Amino acid sequence: MKRILITLITLVLILPGVTGQTPAKKQYKAARLTTAPAIDGILDDDAWKEGTWTDDFTQYEPFNGSKVSQRTEFKILFDDDNLYAAFKAYDTSPDSIVNRLTRRDNPDGDLVAIVFDSFHDLRTGFLFGITSSGVKYDQMFSNDGQNQDSSWDPNWWVKTSINDEGWIAEMKIPFSQVRFEKNSGDIWGLEVARVLYRKNETTFWQHIPKDAPGIVHMFGELAGLEQIKPRKIFDITPYGVGKAETFKAVPGNPFMEKGKKYGLNGGIDAKIGVTNNMTMDLTINPDFGQVEADPSQVNLSAYETFFSEKRPFFIEGNNITNFNIGIGDGDVGNDNLFYTRRIGRRPQGYPNVEEGMYADVPNFTTIIGAAKLTGKTQNGLSVGFVEAVTSEEKAEIDNEGERTFETVEPLTNYVVGRVQKDFNEGKTIIGGIFTGTNRNLDTNLDDYMHKSAYSGGIDFAQYFKDKKWMFSINTALSQVNGTKEALEITQRSSARYFQRPDKDYAMLDPNRTSLSGAGGKVQIAKNNGHLNLMGVVLWKTPGFEINDLGYLQEADRIMPIIWAGYNQWEPKGIYRRFNINGDIFSIYNFGGVNIQTGFEGNVNVTLKNYWSVWTGGNIGTSSMDPSILRGGPTMKTPGRYNARVGFSTDSRKKLGLEFYTNFNNGFEDYYKNTYTGLDISYKPTNYLKLTFSPGYSRSFSELQYVTRRSLNENDRYIFASIDRTTINASLRINVNVSPDLTLQYWGQPFVASGRYYDHKYILDPIADKYRDRFHTYSEEQLIPQNGYYDLDENMDGTADYNFGKSDFNVQEFLSNLVVRWEYSPGSSVYFVWSQTRSGFNGTGNMDYFNDLGNLFNHDENFPDNIFLIKFSYRFGLN
Repeated sequence: MKRILITLITLVLILPGVTGQTPAKKQYKAARLTTAPAIDGILDDDAWKEGTWTDDFTQYEPFNGSKVSQRTEFKILFDDDNLYAAFKAYDTSPDSIVNRLTRRDNPDGDLVAIVFDSFHDLRTGFLFGITSSGVKYDQMFSNDGQNQDSSWDPNWWVKTSINDEGWIAEMKIPFSQVRFEKNSGDIWGLEVARVLYRKNETTFWQHIPKDAPGIVHMFGELAGLEQIKPRKIFDITPYGVGKAETFKAVPGNPFMEKGKKYGLNGGIDAKIGVTNNMTMDLTINPDFGQVEADPSQVNLSAYETFFSEKRPFFIEGNNITNFNIGIGDGDVGNDNLFYTRRIGRRPQGYPNVEEGMYADVPNFTTIIGAAKLTGKTQNGLSVGFVEAVTSEEKAEIDNEGERTFETVEPLTNYVVGRVQKDFNEGKTIIGGIFTGTNRNLDTNLDDYMHKSAYSGGIDFAQYFKDKKWMFSINTALSQVNGTKEALEITQRSSARYFQRPDKDYAMLDPNRTSLSGAGGKVQIAKNNGHLNLMGVVLWKTPGFEINDLGYLQEADRIMPIIWAGYNQWEPKGIYRRFNINGDIFSIYNFGGVNIQTGFEGNVNVTLKNYWSVWTGGNIGTSSMDPSILRGGPTMKTPGRYNARVGFSTDSRKKLGLEFYTNFNNGFEDYYKNTYTGLDISYKPTNYLKLTFSPGYSRSFSELQYVTRRSLNENDRYIFASIDRTTINASLRINVNVSPDLTLQYWGQPFVASGRYYDHKYILDPIADKYRDRFHTYSEEQLIPQNGYYDLDENMDGTADYNFGKSDFNVQEFLSNLVVRWEYSPGSSVYFVWSQTRSGFNGTGNMDYFNDLGNLFNHDENFPDNIFLIKFSYRFGLN
């Protein structure tokens, strides 16, 4: 680790920054109106005779800095309440304009957009885009464009039309949708963009070099708005939902004997301007029935699966409350102090049900209400506060007609507060975060849930040499509190395994009623030019615990990384662009043990025909794995290597293909895995898109954990070899009748099997030779029974212990149909049909077509259906 840090410091000191010429900033002056134009996409109103048309665009992609292929003009007007923007996208071949209909924020065709840095903080931007077919594309930029939030959906009006000279877009953007301070209208940041789809050409009014370390600070300027006044938004959107469920009737079960149930629900969403630049989002009794289900999977690890957020209230603006202490993609990259899926999760408790009793257990925790305050002041102070309250959930239990209730999730309050302050035109940023979880526990739950959990952190970033170099550090503290029993579960969890017999620096304390820890990362990076560099060190102490409101897989880690990448974006020869990158990393624990060291490399190339190809791989040394025995001592496992390759065709074409495969292999032949996937998309018309994505995975592991048993006061860590096969697919059908009326279907068949064999127990987990680390049971020792195994180690005819058989075959078919009509900006009608079909058997064998066919046998697998209609209406008082 010391050598890696010395190398990082040397890189920083000896490598010069690449200096490039910053383009001079353009300025456009908006004109005031007395009579507003009608938004019809024609531009024949007298209002458009005011002001000045301007063009002078420059290519950003593919030939950065070159002349544009087609001319574009725009004009900006305003009155007391709105901004008006008009675009003339000239095209010498108007019949070649790509005019596809898609859902909002998924553009697929020619497009124009305007972006305002209304704070003029050189870090934040509000983008309003429209395709030639009238599909809206709006985003909020933060952190100088490094973060984009497509969930931001302001209420604004736009129309388009196509003519012999090209196409036209006409926009009306209320000032209430763009945040700014009073008397701050002297200068805004401004960028205007156009995408000429058939040539894959992106052009900007204010030129931005490809090697720019950020986007927003490079914007041009918008003048002429000196007399405008901010408008506070005030939108109230009540909703009502009618819901019907059908499921397999279970005779004798009073909760399921009818096989159907109905319900009505309602609530209110609101967006209120608290100040000129602070907005509060409120939701009371929210309903997310239109949200797509999580994909199926079988998790045999000791770690929780990370699922992405899909609920609109929690998606919008989540970059503001983000406090990531990981890096990159995958498991390490998901570590965060705020994981919104904790709010409204599936209840963590389950009632104690004996034979002859039935229980009705809620599937999700009801969110009573939530509030979110976000915004940014003129002096650079960004704030994001989230408060949510979830209800106490009870399982209803029937015991021969007598009804009782048992709490499975307590009344809980969640709070998140995030602030950041910019200095020196965004070159210095200081911030902080606080999260809190407080539960009203009863004796049924306090043995395994925390009474309270808190975390707090600070972050600092400093940019150098015109933002070409960046140094940042963020660090966080955590504390959880509860009963001795709850804290013992925390100490024994897969995140830390304090009970490990060889762990002498952070040990299990059964009398503990609180646990504290720290985590964070320090990073230095070169962000511009063809050569990019980064060095980072992450750490999480053994007691760091944030899973009540955040996400963390493993604590007790120190991870230094050195990364370098080379980008070439100017087309040449057979390629349009390529990227090569690689990194070296090490993982340590706080006991000083080097868990593993590895190297990774990747190559990505976009060819002249807009096909892309990529390949990569990594290799890791043997691992001193502290978690494979799940609370047992550290075990040495062989190293692994991985190789991956893939390609994709031009996504603009009617037929698109993407193929990818990867191979993972362990030394000593202890592990093998292959995964192959294919994405096929077909757009037969401008309003229909079909996507089919099958995948196939096959794996073998010689060390799959099964269970732990005791013999003569000695632990037996029992493993097995396992052969796994998974076949999955995703089918999507998108029909767009108009930009405001869409139909979307998603279906996912999924079958996974696993067969356990060659059971074994660990003898010496750190023996020099791999095969000396375990003993495989003989046929005389392992005696199959009905659903379990008896183990007779000394073969004296008496079972010493037993454990259950683990073979599995899991089948699921999930489907979701959503019809959405936004009949007025912010007001919608949804019709939703969701279906779940599931099955299981313990054969461990894959018989894909029979397995899938069994799911549609109503006698064996009657589906669960949910039908709902949701109506919402926005009352806009801004």
